[in-house]
Amino acid sequence: MFIELTDILRCPAEHEENVLVLLPDGVLDRQVQGGHLGCMDCGTVYPVREGVVEFGPAPPDILRSERLTGAAMAALLGLGGPGGYVAMVGGAGEGWAGFAAVSEGVHVLAVNPPADVPAGRGVSLARGGRIPVKSRQLRGVVLGPGFASDAAWLAEALRCLLPGLRVVGEGATPSAPELEVLASADGVWVAQARRG
Repeated sequence: MFIELTDILRCPAEHEENVLVLLPDGVLDRQVQGGHLGCMDCGTVYPVREGVVEFGPAPPDILRSERLTGAAMAALLGLGGPGGYVAMVGGAGEGWAGFAAVSEGVHVLAVNPPADVPAGRGVSLARGGRIPVKSRQLRGVVLGPGFASDAAWLAEALRCLLPGLRVVGEGATPSAPELEVLASADGVWVAQARRG
C-alpha cells in the first residue's frame, strides 16, 4: 500500500469520515508491506498484510474483465493530467499496469481485484465491502463485471468521485436518477454524477 494513500482512506463503518492512523511494521520505497490502520471514531483496526489492506472479506468469485484494458480505462476516464488517485473495483484491477503506463503519476487503488493481482509500485490493493476512500477524493472509478451492475457499488463510486469526473463500468448500462450516462456500447458504459 502506497503510504500517502492513507490521507484519503476512511473506515468502512457507518460513521462520520475521519482519519485512519497508520502503524506500519515495514515500509519499502514508500510501500507499506505490513502493519495496521486504526479508526479514530470506532476503534476498529484493519491489518495490512503483504501490502494489502484488509477492510473485510472480498466477495467470492470475482469476475475477470473481458473489455476493460488499461488503455481503454485511461481513454474512457479522460483524465487531463498527472497525479491523484483512481479506484478500480473487481476484475478491472487486472488492467492497472496498462492504465499506469499511459496515465502518468496517477496511483491506482484496486479494490477486490482477482487474487493473482500483486501489490506493487503504482497500485495499492484493498479488500472489503465498499470503496474505503473519503468522499470526493478520486479522479475516476472503474467498476468491473458484477460490481458495475450493483447499485450499492455504483453509489460508492459516485460518493468517492470528485465533481464532474467519470465512472466507467462493464455490464448492463445503469439507470439511476443521480447518474448521467455519457456513452454505452458493447457492455461498457461511461457516466458521471448528474449536476444540480
